[in-house]
Amino acid sequence: MLLVLMNTWKIIFMISKIFKLIDKIPLLPLVIIAVFMALAPFSPEPHLIEKSRMLINGELSKGIDIFDLFWHSFLLILLALRLWSSKSGAQ
Repeated sequence: MLLVLMNTWKIIFMISKIFKLIDKIPLLPLVIIAVFMALAPFSPEPHLIEKSRMLINGELSKGIDIFDLFWHSFLLILLALRLWSSKSGAQ
């Protein structure tokens, strides 16, 4: 029981350190880059929309497609974490 409690505290400490690093990322450049990556390539269709549609239809099976979904959505997830941590830190 003590070992589980110690590991839990280590995980909580590690997560708090990660959020401190995320808080150091400037917001405006992160927004610009995240929106750009979410919409790239601009024609014929953004990869994020294409891969999301493939995921919903159950067609997302190739490794490159899964990586592409992660690649184009990673900065949006990072932006959401940055906004969430700055909002919760302000309270």
